[in-house]
Amino acid sequence: QVQLVESGGGLVQAGGSLRLSCAASESIVSINRMGWYRQAPGKQRELVAAITRGGMPNYADSVKGRFTISRDIAKNTVYLQMNSLKPEDTAVYLCNAFKVPLYDYWGQGTQVTVSS
Repeated sequence: QVQLVESGGGLVQAGGSLRLSCAASESIVSINRMGWYRQAPGKQRELVAAITRGGMPNYADSVKGRFTISRDIAKNTVYLQMNSLKPEDTAVYLCNAFKVPLYDYWGQGTQVTVSS
């Protein structure tokens, strides 16, 4: 069982920045993939960014060039740096840990609200 605790959400004006953190209860190098998802009211949950155990990142097209996922292995923490935020980025952001073969773990989520 992997426990994930997110932090760093809040209210920001359009064009601003936020950094989200996700602290895991075990070494993140033992986790095959860590990711950030988001869910806006009335919309499906979508993958925003992920990073593999080997350090390879990938991003949703909608955030490429604006968001950066990174990690601190010593702190068992994954970050999501969000720049040039837009109102459409408003959502609950959830941290995810995926371990083979089919173990999915989720954090409680952190609210990000971008005002226009």
